[in-house]
Amino acid sequence: MSNNSKRKEFKTIDWKIFLPSVLFILALSIPFSLYESESLELLNGIFDQIVSSFGWGYIWYATILLAAGLYLSFSKYGQVVLGEPDEKPRFSLFSYASILIAMGLGSTIMRTGMVQWAEVANNPPFGIEPGSGESFLWGNAYAMYMWSFQIFSIFVMTAPAIAYIIHVKKRPMMRISEATRVIFGDRFTDGIGGIFIDILFLVSILSGAAVTLGLGTPIITSNLAALLDIEVTFTMTMIVTFIWVALFSLSAYLGIEKGIRRLSLLNMYLAAFLAIFILIVGPGIFIMDFFTDTIGHLLNNYLTYSFFTDSVAVEQTAHMRSHMIFWIAYSATWAMLHSVFAAKISRGRTIKEMILTYLLAPTALSWVATGVLGGIGVHRQKNGELDVLALAQEQEAVQIIPDILQTLPVSGLVMVLYIIMAMIFLTTTLDSTTFTIAAYTSKEDMSEQDPSKFLRIFVAFVITGLALVLMQVGGLAPLEVVSGMMGLPIIILQFLTIYAVKKMIDEDEAWKYNIRKPTSDDVDVYGYKK
Repeated sequence: MSNNSKRKEFKTIDWKIFLPSVLFILALSIPFSLYESESLELLNGIFDQIVSSFGWGYIWYATILLAAGLYLSFSKYGQVVLGEPDEKPRFSLFSYASILIAMGLGSTIMRTGMVQWAEVANNPPFGIEPGSGESFLWGNAYAMYMWSFQIFSIFVMTAPAIAYIIHVKKRPMMRISEATRVIFGDRFTDGIGGIFIDILFLVSILSGAAVTLGLGTPIITSNLAALLDIEVTFTMTMIVTFIWVALFSLSAYLGIEKGIRRLSLLNMYLAAFLAIFILIVGPGIFIMDFFTDTIGHLLNNYLTYSFFTDSVAVEQTAHMRSHMIFWIAYSATWAMLHSVFAAKISRGRTIKEMILTYLLAPTALSWVATGVLGGIGVHRQKNGELDVLALAQEQEAVQIIPDILQTLPVSGLVMVLYIIMAMIFLTTTLDSTTFTIAAYTSKEDMSEQDPSKFLRIFVAFVITGLALVLMQVGGLAPLEVVSGMMGLPIIILQFLTIYAVKKMIDEDEAWKYNIRKPTSDDVDVYGYKK
């Protein structure tokens, strides 16, 4: 690329929101890294205080978002097409769901699905005996609940406003600030208020991406080291990191159709193959029995999980209490990213299709993944082949996974498949993140095109650079806690965008005019809609 072309590409970046976001992260993280233990103690103390004081608020926040999602889906607003009324969806339903699953779950499901049950079983709620069969059910059902309707409603509920802006109103900027224009007016949106909102979004997402890149690597290295019977070294970590960077950069460069979609579909096929393979070579009958029991337990106690605060605990508060609030708070920091990406790929879908696909598809896969992966560990614990509960008290979760996988027949092959799947899941999380940040910071018309390939690669290098700098100076762990606390202002923005999309649709009367026209199969012999 010539110097003139490079200068032209750099001019397409909105530096007034991009540069302050990067500088803010560095200015925040580097001082924390100089006093890592002290800053972690301070930040964790602040976060723990938020959890203890506002835990009930996080629970109601997730519940209200789910209710809002169902209302938008099944009311007159749900039939509004995100595009022209006769426009066909950009992707088939399977491809669309696969992309949302890969973006929504990431490799975290492979960790929580396998070992989260043990943390609950060691410290169960309601005075249940730790390590009992009942504690296993509560633990695995909770691991399923973690990836359920409330969490995915957090991820998707800003998407209707963003999608309406770019696909119906055809506004060029795919930004959160644009969604608030109908509420705050042009002066606020085009001024310092809009810039502040967009910087808040970018700081949250850039820091989250850097943390994911830095802290997600152990999921790969721990299993790779166990497979090769060697220790995890700095060299191995760097090699895995650079391979991962190359993969997500290439996928983002190729774009949604050629990169992200194909990788997401590949992961769905690999996930299905791995699940079936484990059922065949592993304790398949027990896994299916335990999966069935877990689903029944979850459905019977879904409201209990949804509103659990453990307020009347006599001695020790159950693990579920603090972890669930952390999980909701941490999910809130990623909410805008998921929504902006979902909005971008939802052209031609109705609001109902977008919301319900995001609620149902990732939930279904996560429940199956947790049933299969969690079932292995519970079987090994129950039969005395591996004391998973003891390991969960002594080691990090990523260190336990190889121990569980090595109890399976042909464990080497299973671990290779697991490593490949984890790598692809991590890649699909970061390539969609890179694509979204590039689209968000571009000055070009995002209602009609994707961000330039140059901008996608540039963003990938910025994320990688941030992660490597913070890994070197030790600033990732404090940044992770800060990222979790940033969910509070984002919660306010989410509710504003839900109000904004309703207001925009009502003003345009889109529920009358921007809907799919009935086909001949949809009307009766008198010409009335069936």
